[in-house]
Amino acid sequence: MGEFFSFLGDPNRLRILSLLAQKELCVSDLAESLGMSESAVSHQLRNLRVMRLVGYQKRGRKVFYHLADHHILELYQAVADHLDEKCS
Repeated sequence: MGEFFSFLGDPNRLRILSLLAQKELCVSDLAESLGMSESAVSHQLRNLRVMRLVGYQKRGRKVFYHLADHHILELYQAVADHLDEKCS
């Protein structure tokens, strides 16, 4: 579990997951939104696939990425909600 959360400590991976939590996107759309090269985004997506955080679907020549399952979305939303809570 420590390795998993350490892996999520990378800001670029979190930014990718944040965008994919909203909708599925292709590499070029992610790269444009993040201001990163397509190569850098592809590298991060490959790592996210290995950790089973994202999945993909080919449509014609493009590959669209999405969060792997509802557990990843729930985890992302729970952490985001926790951080948005006001301290009492």
